[in-house]
Amino acid sequence: MSKQFDVVVIGGGPGGYIAAIRAAQLGFNVACIDEWKNDKGGPAPGGTCTNVGCIPSKALLQSSEHYEQAAHHFGEHGITLDNLKMDVAKMVGRKNTVVKQNNDGILYLFKKNKVSFFHGRGSFAKAVEGGYEVNVAGAANETLVAKNVIVATGSNARALPGAAFDEEKILSNDGALRIGAVPAKLGVIGSGVIGLEMGSVWRRLGSEVTILEAMPTFLAAADEGVAKEALKAFQKQGLKFEFGAKISKVDASGEGVIVSYANAKGEEQTLAVDKLIVSIGRVANTIGLNPEAVGLKLDERGAIVVDDECRTNLPGVWAVGDVVRGPMLAHKAEEEGVAVAERIAGQHGHVNFATIPWVIYTSPEIAWVGRTEQQLKADGVAYKAGQFPFMANGRARALGDTTGFVKFLADAKTDEILGVHIVGPFASELISEAVVAMEFKASAEDIARICHAHPSLSEATKEAALAVDKRTLNF
Repeated sequence: MSKQFDVVVIGGGPGGYIAAIRAAQLGFNVACIDEWKNDKGGPAPGGTCTNVGCIPSKALLQSSEHYEQAAHHFGEHGITLDNLKMDVAKMVGRKNTVVKQNNDGILYLFKKNKVSFFHGRGSFAKAVEGGYEVNVAGAANETLVAKNVIVATGSNARALPGAAFDEEKILSNDGALRIGAVPAKLGVIGSGVIGLEMGSVWRRLGSEVTILEAMPTFLAAADEGVAKEALKAFQKQGLKFEFGAKISKVDASGEGVIVSYANAKGEEQTLAVDKLIVSIGRVANTIGLNPEAVGLKLDERGAIVVDDECRTNLPGVWAVGDVVRGPMLAHKAEEEGVAVAERIAGQHGHVNFATIPWVIYTSPEIAWVGRTEQQLKADGVAYKAGQFPFMANGRARALGDTTGFVKFLADAKTDEILGVHIVGPFASELISEAVVAMEFKASAEDIARICHAHPSLSEATKEAALAVDKRTLNF
């Protein structure tokens, strides 16, 4: 016997569970299907982000940052420690607790908003009169019918050809978050967000970390000035980088892993490590979705084809998040989830791709929104730049973290903010002011005229805006 709903959401990650909650708020009868399991086999909604991505990685970054501060910086504050040790098992246990708290929080939100939750894998069965039949394969198999279906099945880590993940020696983001002891030597393929964050965690705890990157430059998506400053800081911390590396073979048959590659000069090299993290991007997840049953169109990369409003080729079927085009970011998925729920209700949901912030939670943190200086040059846009260093900021000095700067890019004629780029302490929090400013089409002068609390890191944002007009006050 099938169960009837107005909206069925397949996937309980940031895009899916938020879409389900917003649809329920709008008065729809909503079901959300998710198959993630905790270590006891129970439901663990939240997707990659909550279970093996954003949330657990931030927990490990926080723990390892505390260790780094205790080992190398507490002395500056007059704090002396003897016999400092890191209990990796306890650190991982804390991470697991944080994850479970988030899982349980989502289940609570479903109950609060009267969203029916089904634990299992959702897949299309067939189109029926007035909608679609969706199967749930779980402890108890179910059949759901809905007029509207939102696919939010996320993405999976991309494996290196010839080096499948075993999550013991060759690790995806999942295995990287479950390492049980500090490896003496750790290799990372890919210097993107995951590679940098996980490399930072284990470097702080004592690993010798080498990052191999196929691109000839570091963080090509970021502003060149920010990338240069960040690379200098990471190398000073002890992270080793090899750019222009072309991997030819990964051999995990022995005790560790041996990576064979050609460097930027074309010279053959080998890297022997205890464990290898592969972070070379992610691929849309449609495994088991059975899109052919209803004729749902996928592109050549396996992602679901959608228009600007997340509509697929089928009436009443929508898709959001990592499984569609656009940046694979949890907050982008959330915004699309809300927008789709509102569109189903006849409202005008909106997502502005031009003001989606990007963040890397290393130390220093890296965050940006809008266009980079190299993009503006390539597009022939006349612009003004203003920059202010954290070394001239009183709060940063008090924190003992003066690495980096805030950089504003504004239209040369109108002064409208075109991009803001930050490398330094709490960049992840500071970037929000820039996102708000750009959404309201603010000028650099607008930010320069706003009173910012003293002493605060946000004063660096104000000073960078002042620098666009070459009138900084503290530098």
